[in-house]
Amino acid sequence: MKITVLGAGAWGTALAASTAARHETRLWVRDAHQCERLQTLRENARYLPGIALPASLQVSSDFDSSVEHARGGLLVVATPMAGLAEVLRRLPADAGGVLWLCKGFQDGTGWLGHEVARAVRPRAARVGVLSGPSFALEVAQGRPAALVAASSDDALCAQAVEAFHSDSLRIYASADVMGVEVGGALKNVMAIATGIADGMRLGLNARAALITRGLAEMTRLGVALGARPDTFMGLSGLGDLVLTATGDLSRNRKVGLLLAEGRPLPQILAELGHVAEGVACAATVLRRARARAVEMPIAEAVVGVLEGRLTPAEAMQELMSRDATRES
Repeated sequence: MKITVLGAGAWGTALAASTAARHETRLWVRDAHQCERLQTLRENARYLPGIALPASLQVSSDFDSSVEHARGGLLVVATPMAGLAEVLRRLPADAGGVLWLCKGFQDGTGWLGHEVARAVRPRAARVGVLSGPSFALEVAQGRPAALVAASSDDALCAQAVEAFHSDSLRIYASADVMGVEVGGALKNVMAIATGIADGMRLGLNARAALITRGLAEMTRLGVALGARPDTFMGLSGLGDLVLTATGDLSRNRKVGLLLAEGRPLPQILAELGHVAEGVACAATVLRRARARAVEMPIAEAVVGVLEGRLTPAEAMQELMSRDATRES
C-alpha cells in the first residue's frame, strides 16, 4: 500500500517511520529547509531527536506529488487541529481515504475533526480519525501501542488496519467517530487538571479522583453529542486519558505542572516548543457543554486557571467545596 503522511511533527514522523518498514511511505514536510535537513540527517532533530528515519521512508516538501503518491492508498493528515481544514481543502476532489491524527476542537467554530471535514469536504465519505494512547517517541522506538481507527466507512477502517497494524502496533476499528474524537480532545483538558494537582503535590488519591471524575465528564459530554458511552471505556477514552494524565511525555500534563509552580501561561507555551491542544480547546469544551446543559466542573476549573481568573489552589478549593452528590 502507498501511504502519505502530511505533516512532519513528532506524531506524523513517528507514524511514517513505523509504517515505512511495511509500506511505500512518504512524509510531506511543509518547510523546504526542514525537509532538506530530514533528507540529509535522516532525523527529525526538532521533534524526534535521536530517532533515525528508516532509509525506505521518502521525505518531500512537494505537496501535490506527495498527495499523488498515495493515490489508491491512504492519506494521513498529521497537522495540529488548527491546520486540518487547510490541508483538507488542498486535497483533490478524487483523493482516496483520508485519516487525521489531530485531537481537539477547531478554534472559532468549536468543531471536532469530523465536523471540519464535513464542512470542508461535504461529499467525501471516506474520512476518519486515528486516535488513542500514543506518545510519538515510544511509537518511533517500536514500543508496543494500540490505537483505534474510527470512520463511518468500514472499508477505510479495514484499510487503516492493513496500513498500521504490526508486531508493535495494534489497530482496532470503530464506527463511533464522535466518541473517539470527544475522548481525544477532552483527555488533554483533564491532563492539565491532573498536572496541576501533581504540581501542587496533592497526592495519588487526588490524581485518581481527577482521572475518574474527568472520565465521567468526558462521557457526559460525548453522550450528549451523540457518542456511544462504551467508547469512553476504550482506547480513545480511558486509555488516552490515563496516558496523558500520568505520563511524563505528556505536554498537557506538563502545562499543568508548570501552572502549579506559578509560571505564566504565555511563558509555558513559549518554552514548550510543541502544541498543547488542551490549552487551545478548553474554552471550546465549555461552550459546547453549556450548549447541551452538561455539567463539567473540572473543565470549568481548568479554564479558570488558564484564563487567570483562578489560582491553582483556588481551582482545587472550588472543586472540593462542591456539594456532595450521587456518583451516577
